[in-house]
Amino acid sequence: MEPLLSRLPAAFWRVPYVGARFPGSAAVADRPGLAGGANCQVFAYAVLGHVGLAPPALRSAELWDDVRATVRVPVARPLDLLLFNAVDDAYGAHLGVGTDDGRVLHLCAEVGLPAVWSAADFAARERYRCLVGVKRVLPDGGRGSGPGCRGRPAAPPRR
Repeated sequence: MEPLLSRLPAAFWRVPYVGARFPGSAAVADRPGLAGGANCQVFAYAVLGHVGLAPPALRSAELWDDVRATVRVPVARPLDLLLFNAVDDAYGAHLGVGTDDGRVLHLCAEVGLPAVWSAADFAARERYRCLVGVKRVLPDGGRGSGPGCRGRPAAPPRR
């Protein structure tokens, strides 16, 4: 399978960070998609949607608690969702997508556009220094599946 980063259309790389465009916001309801910009969650879910996964549109803490469409995993793989925060708490956590080379694709407020960072890049920033954990989207988006595994926080993505 072709690596994630090369599968994304050019338009994904031009999506601006717009904090008001979060899951459940009026801005996203009025104008779905990435054309009006996105926050990290909307962007990550769009990336996964582009490759055929169907994560629910949840805020970070809701995603962390979800057991229907996602499961917590101890070690990240490509296409897993990684949650970063200044503290070990999913509330308000930043969300990115694991890549094939062990880095994380995310829509970065600091940069204003999508970026691909290593675990060290996140750790070097106070607001992202803690990896809260990793969630894997179930292939069927949780339809017809039972409760998920509730594991411990994970290590950074591996190659």
